[in-house]
Amino acid sequence: MDDTEKNALSMFLEAQRASVLAIVDGLDAEALTTVVLPSGWTPLGLVEHLGYAERHWFQEVAAGSVEPLEWPDDDHAPLTTPRPPAVVFAFYRAQCERSDAVLASTPLSAPPVGRHPDPFGAEITDMRRIVLHMIEETARHAGHLDIARELLDGRTGLGPR
Repeated sequence: MDDTEKNALSMFLEAQRASVLAIVDGLDAEALTTVVLPSGWTPLGLVEHLGYAERHWFQEVAAGSVEPLEWPDDDHAPLTTPRPPAVVFAFYRAQCERSDAVLASTPLSAPPVGRHPDPFGAEITDMRRIVLHMIEETARHAGHLDIARELLDGRTGLGPR
């Protein structure tokens, strides 16, 4: 049962990750770093944020250890980044690959080795909940990116083909 469920969860997480990348595909560096909503985030900053989320939940929380960043662990708020698109996209993809490796080697029922701060941390009792949270987090931000893309160039309905 664990493999069937894990495969299904992995498929849904991968589909959301692919949506994120497809939505921003074709945007140039200027568009990726343009603020379009009053909250001040940029599409590139949101992709970097998702890389940090993958890193946090799968490495820090699930596995209990995380590899050092290649840059200072800055504040990330309001979800902008000084890094160029190629660096951010490579970071995001690398974090997803590391997440996939942690997930592949960890039973869904395994408790996390690390801890996320409470009150939400108390709800994360096993790998299953970590994966479900990342599906939700990625899908939520894919929706945000949909809105930004429409405001940037009018394109809608983007996603994996």
